[in-house]
This record gives sequence, structure tokens and C-alpha cells, in this order.
Amino acid sequence: MRVVQRTIIRADQELDIRPLYVGGLSSIGTQEESRQSGEDSWDDDTHAAAAAEEAAEGIGGFGRVTEEAVLVASPDRRMTLGTYFNAFPAGYWRRWTTVTEVHLRATVRGHGNLLVYRSTAKGHQQREFSRRVDTDGWETFDFQLTLKPFIDGGWYWIDLEGGDTEIELQSADWLVDIDGGSDTGSISIGITTFNRPDFCVDQLIELGKATEVLEVIDDIIVVDQGSQKVVEHESYEQAKSALGDKLVVIEQGNLGGSGGFSRAMKETIERGKSDYCLLLDDDVVCETEGILRGLAFADLAKHPTVVGGQMFSLYDRSVLHAYGETVKPYTWFWGPAPKTTHGHNFATKSLRSTEWLHQRIDVDYNGWWMCMIPTSVIREVGLSLPMFIKWDDAEFGLRAREAGFPTVTLPGMAVWHVPWHEKDDTIDWQAYFHRRNRIVAALLHSPYERGGRLVRESLETQIRHLLSMQYAPAEMGLLAIEDILEGPHRMHRDVLERLPELRALRQNYPDSQMRPALDAYPATWRRKPPKKGRNPLAPSTKLAKMKTLAVGALHQFKPVRDTAVRNPEATVPHIDQKWWLLSQFDSAVVSAADGSAAAWYQRNPEQFRDLLRRSVAIHARLWKDWETLSQTYRESLPDLVSPETWEKTFEQSVTPHEQP
Repeated sequence: MRVVQRTIIRADQELDIRPLYVGGLSSIGTQEESRQSGEDSWDDDTHAAAAAEEAAEGIGGFGRVTEEAVLVASPDRRMTLGTYFNAFPAGYWRRWTTVTEVHLRATVRGHGNLLVYRSTAKGHQQREFSRRVDTDGWETFDFQLTLKPFIDGGWYWIDLEGGDTEIELQSADWLVDIDGGSDTGSISIGITTFNRPDFCVDQLIELGKATEVLEVIDDIIVVDQGSQKVVEHESYEQAKSALGDKLVVIEQGNLGGSGGFSRAMKETIERGKSDYCLLLDDDVVCETEGILRGLAFADLAKHPTVVGGQMFSLYDRSVLHAYGETVKPYTWFWGPAPKTTHGHNFATKSLRSTEWLHQRIDVDYNGWWMCMIPTSVIREVGLSLPMFIKWDDAEFGLRAREAGFPTVTLPGMAVWHVPWHEKDDTIDWQAYFHRRNRIVAALLHSPYERGGRLVRESLETQIRHLLSMQYAPAEMGLLAIEDILEGPHRMHRDVLERLPELRALRQNYPDSQMRPALDAYPATWRRKPPKKGRNPLAPSTKLAKMKTLAVGALHQFKPVRDTAVRNPEATVPHIDQKWWLLSQFDSAVVSAADGSAAAWYQRNPEQFRDLLRRSVAIHARLWKDWETLSQTYRESLPDLVSPETWEKTFEQSVTPHEQP
């Protein structure tokens, strides 16, 4: 028998993440207890009330966790492990592994009931087993559970219900019978870091504390691409002492995430010790137990499989920010997988009461905040494309899938990471990489003629930038397409040199000149107040959008008001910086996504006309040459991602540039 998932119960757990591990049940527990058959079908009001009560009370009044990490249910109260980290994702094991049944082994004592539940893919809940516990000493119960009914999804979990006195849970493990097959694999962890030594060293220290995780790790390869060195951090020696020879630090020039992770992949396959390379961002907080879960899942997968972790918000830690990612094939844009929701908060709505969480969600790729790739897959499909940042993980997942290697984003395997809504990397220097890499990925993998709607959407993005007085990202968008048209041979050159060139380009545009305070700019002033004192509203219909677009476009050809040169006409919070609003001004101070600075956007009719003309022309050329470009990029792909080509790029990388 092999343990594939251990229950996580910690005495020192902070309250904001406790709903991810354990919960208390009141009315739900009573209703479940009274039902004779399997399925429950509570209405939304019941779910909402129960979820609100869980959120308000936590586990207070239902039970507690002792200093020995024992879960205790109070008399006549119920505790549940039907939570994100402690329920067993049976639907994923049913679909992707060779496992047909799982064993639950739970050690308890006291007086009460040990209950085993499962859910269907529709979110209906069924009781599978109930065991009466009446003992003063620890007793172990073993349940044999089939995976047969989980073809579309569903979970297993246990509840603990106190009787006249308390009942305690010491441990609960999920095991599978490997019958002499499937040895435990080993991992090399690859961490790419750029000027975040605090985060990186903290992560190394936590890995050093995870004794059982260290047993399956061969190397921890830190690829340091910054000027603030990890090895110079005051706590580095503490991390080095805990990790010993397993810790390997490699310093190279700043080649972005694609260059750093490619180096980690290359080092892993050349060292020849590991079955998997686990990629981790430098600025994540990792639930280390998830590493063991991902390893067990990958070891028992039907075919070599990329296994990735999900992402919680580092700022609001009960919020699941990314459950699964896909690329929409016609519009060719990444986003949450169908039937999932970004930003699900487990503190307000539990796993048990959220229907969509019970379906199995299939993905196209997994973000490289936490992604475990079999070394056999790396040897067959190559390293990352030299994309610097953005789309490198998505393109790799699509490439692996085309070669017959699926990606599974596994619930219960996760990190906490800075959420995307705290950034706006579509208008800073990263706008170039967003545009170029999205189009390159489509040239390689889009199933539609000329990339479906992508060329049209790219032009629409240009027009929105221009109407919003965002001339720097519009110029970078043009540069991205120009580089694509020049050919794939540019990509390794550009992973080395494009970033400083982009930073220099942005210095020429006011919309890229950020200042740390609104007081750094003149006071806002408009010659004419808004018509009838009404603030602009977002156009809600297609006709209204067309009308707003026409008015905004005509405005671009009018002379700039003298007063708008001396004073910004408005102060626009980042959340409101929409094209339909900014297109009405001649200038405006617009704040950054993280709230730390602001820029003075200024309308320039001459730049608008020049950029618009060039944008239309270059998109027409991209449309015309799409098929030829697609063939060229596909033929060049094996060389672009080969370890030999990357080795030359690593050798050419120079002293890291400063943080953009």
C-alpha cells in the first residue's frame, strides 16, 4: 500500500486559511445525519446560510485542534474534512491514473461517529459508511472505496461527530494498492528568481523543514538572474545548512521565466537523477504536502503526465485564484477553464456547498507557479520557447499535449501567489511579450485558419490603446508583430536583448512615466464640466459601443485643448481606466494597478494617426502571411527549444539588468 494523500491538521494554523483544511457543521450536519439514503439536494438558501455560519464561527463551538495536531469534535457536534486540502479528489484519480480503488485509514478514539461521504459530479452528497466509535484508546478503521462512479468528478471525505463526549482524530491517510509496481519517483525542484532573495530564501527554509518531502528531492536548483543575490542574503546559510548538498545555486543573466526554468529543466535532465522537474516561482508560499501528492499522482498516472498545482491569493489566502487554465481556441486567449470561477473564497462558500467544484476540470496547461514535468516529457518535447515571460507555460502545455502528454491541475496541490488583479502587465514593458508570445503560440498551435479571431483582436487591442492615450504599449505591440514577421531566428536574440531596448523605448512616452504621488502633477481642470453633470457610463449594447467608438475616434482628430497641456482634465483610478472613458479626455492622470504610482496620459493626434496607420498595415501583412509564418515557426520549433540552442543562450547571457 502506498500513501497518496495525508490529512493535514496543524495546531498553529492561522484562522484565515483554516477553512481550507477543516470546518464545523451545524444544521448541515443534522440534515445529513437524518437522511436515510444517499443524495442530498439542499436549496441555495440552505447552502448560503450554512456557509455564512461556517464563515462566522469557524470551528469554534464545534471542536478544536490540540497542540498535538489532533482534531477533536465536541459532544453532539460535527467536524468535517470535506475541505479543499483534506477531501480526496476521486474524479481526478479515476480519470488519469491506473488506480481503481482507494483505502481510507483513520485512527480515532473517544465516543461518536466516523462518517465517510462522497459527492457526485453534480455536487450531490452521499453517505458511504458510518462507524460507531466507543473506545478510550486509539483505534484504526480501514475503508475500501471504489473509484468506479467518479468518471465525471466527485470527492471522498470524512466527518467526525461527537457523541455524549468528544471524539478525536489522530490521522487519516488515503492509500492505494500498488501490488509490487510503481516505484516512488524523485524530484528536482527548479526555482527561478529575480531580485526577490527574501521570498526565495524563505521558501528554501520551509523546504528544509519538510523532512518527508526532502526524502524524494534530489536537487533544489535555484537559477538566480538578479543583481540582489540569494547567496548574499542574511538567512541563506540557514537554508544551506538545512538543505546541504541538495541545494544548487546557478547565476546567469536575466532571461526571464522561460530562460530560468529552461535552465532548471536542462540541469535536471543532464544530472540524470530525477524522474520529474518541479518548477516553482520564487515568490510563492507552498503547501509542501502538495509536492508528495503530486508525485504520487504522477507516479500512478496512466501515461507520463504534467501535474500542476492550483493558486491561492497571497493577499486573501482563503481565495482560490486559479483552479484550472485553458486557451480558447478561436480567440486564442488564456483564462479560467470552462465551468470554473476565478476568485472563489472558501471562507464564504465551502467545497461541499459549491457545485462546480465537484466536476472534474480538464486543462490545457498549468502555470509555472507550481508545475511538475516528467523528465521523459522534457527529453521528448524540449525546453521552453525563448519567450522571456508570458505564454511560455501555456505553449509548453499545448506542445506536450500534441505529443501525447496531458496536463492535470490537481486539487489539493497548491501555492499562495500574488494575484493577477494586483498587476496590469498589459500596458507596461510586458505588453510586448504578451502580444508577441500570444501570436507565436497561435502560429504554432492554433487549429483555425489564420489563428481564428486573433489578428482581429490584436488590432482591436491596438485601437483601444490608442483611444486610451496609451501610446507606449501600442508601439510595443507593433514592435512585437514586426519581430514575429522577421522570423523565429530572432527569439533567442530577443530573450537576451529585448528587455533593455523596451525600457529605453518607453522613456519616450508620457503614459509610461510614473510618479509616486498625485501631487507630483498639476491640479485637474476642465474648461467645460460634464454635460448636465453626468459622469460617463460604460456602453452596454453593441450600438452604444459603436457610437462611443465613433465619438472617441473623431475626438482623436481634433486639436488638443491648451488647458489639457497645462493641467490634466481628470484623475482616473486604475479600475476605471477604460477606453470608452479615456477617449473623451485630452489628458488624464491614471494610477497604476498596484496603487503605488500614476502617469499623466496626454493625447497626441500626430502619434495617434501614425500608430493607427502602421497598426492597420502590419496587421494586414500578418493576416496575409499567416500560413507561411506558421509553417516557418513550426519547422523551427525543435531547434528553438533544444537544450543545445539554449546552452548557447545561457553562455551569452550577461550581468543581470536592473528590475524594470
